[in-house]
Amino acid sequence: MAGEQTSLKRRVMNAGLWSIAGFFLNSAIRFGSNLVLARLLMPDMFGVMAVASTVLVGLHMFSDFGIKQNIIQSSRGRESLFLNTAWSIQISRGLVLFCAAFSVGLVILIAGRSGYVPFGTAYADASLPPVICVLSVSAIVAGFESTKIFEASRILALGRLTRLEIACQIIGLISTMTWLMFDRSIWALVSGGITSGLARTVLSHVWLPGTPNRRKWDPQAASEIIKFGRWIMISSILGFFVNAGDKLLLGGMIDARTLGQYVIASLFMASIEGILVKMMQDVSFPSFSEVVRNRPLELKKHYYKFHLVIAATAYFSAGSLMICGRDLIAFLYDQRYSTSGWMLEILSVILITVPFRLATQSFLALGAPKLLSKIIVLRLAAMMILVPGGFYLAGVQGAVGAIVLSHFSYIPTIVYYNSMYKLLDVRREFLVSIFIPLGLAFGFLLSRGLMFFGGTLHVQYP
Repeated sequence: MAGEQTSLKRRVMNAGLWSIAGFFLNSAIRFGSNLVLARLLMPDMFGVMAVASTVLVGLHMFSDFGIKQNIIQSSRGRESLFLNTAWSIQISRGLVLFCAAFSVGLVILIAGRSGYVPFGTAYADASLPPVICVLSVSAIVAGFESTKIFEASRILALGRLTRLEIACQIIGLISTMTWLMFDRSIWALVSGGITSGLARTVLSHVWLPGTPNRRKWDPQAASEIIKFGRWIMISSILGFFVNAGDKLLLGGMIDARTLGQYVIASLFMASIEGILVKMMQDVSFPSFSEVVRNRPLELKKHYYKFHLVIAATAYFSAGSLMICGRDLIAFLYDQRYSTSGWMLEILSVILITVPFRLATQSFLALGAPKLLSKIIVLRLAAMMILVPGGFYLAGVQGAVGAIVLSHFSYIPTIVYYNSMYKLLDVRREFLVSIFIPLGLAFGFLLSRGLMFFGGTLHVQYP
């Protein structure tokens, strides 16, 4: 038992280090390429690409049977027949997604030509339908990804997986920059996305160790995957509207240029949020699942070990960006993106809610995915009510503020379920909040530094 625990600690630490290293490398590549592309492309292209990507992600989540979560959580998660059955389901799903995405592109095209799309919005942009249709090919490509990716996540072997993701990101960036040498259009972004996905699929088969994939079918395995996955699918569908609802709603309220500025602002917040969510999904969930299988009474102790790291990072980052958001945007981008500054300062408050989402990973590990659906429903309802209301009352600023407020709607429910499963420690929750004022102080210093070295654009709220 002691050896098992030591092994888990070692794997968790290694996985955490790889996640952090991957975060910094991915962020460096993402921000570096974003700074370059922002100078070569127009803001409206980022807005159109955001809507198109949201459609693809939405369809992906609409049909998510939780194959990854199944392989990580199930006692059969390392059996060849189980893995190959999951792969067969994944391939079929990819083909269905391709047809669905292509159809959405055609529907938007017909609706636009028939005058059913609001004029001047991102949905009315002429490049949106063809971009969606071409990007739909990526669904077929992703369907053939090897289950070796999920095997690596199950045993917390994230080293090679992180290197694979970085390699794919670099390959996609090379494709984008090569395209830009001949054509400065939105198709450079499209080519990068498809090339990156193709590289990920190929490398998942040839680079990662694990069970080779073949088309096989086991009714019992399929039944287990679908039974557990039905709640994951419901959560994914709701999660799509929650996570992409801001862009979907704003796309019908504002023009592509303003939406592109919003995308730039959300990139900073989402990068920090993304690494924390990635650690929760790729490190804490496999760890919690292993603890529940072997030492269920120790779940609370493991929960708060992760909570300390995630909460400290989230609270410190939130405090920093609340203060220096406008100066950071002004330092890194030109005048066309100045509106992104005040948006970033408001959106950064969302990071305060991220540590509470750690509880959802413990619910999944406990075999209760149904709870995740209930939590997501609350935030979705709040967003659908608050965002249109905020836009009506205060325009873009009101809508952005409403998006932030919707994130806080599910916190009381998470606290309730944490208490029910005896995972709540109020003292630890409050102690870690000290990182918010520390972040505010750091943000003030960073803001002064940015003003000293590069000047700032004093952007007034709209």
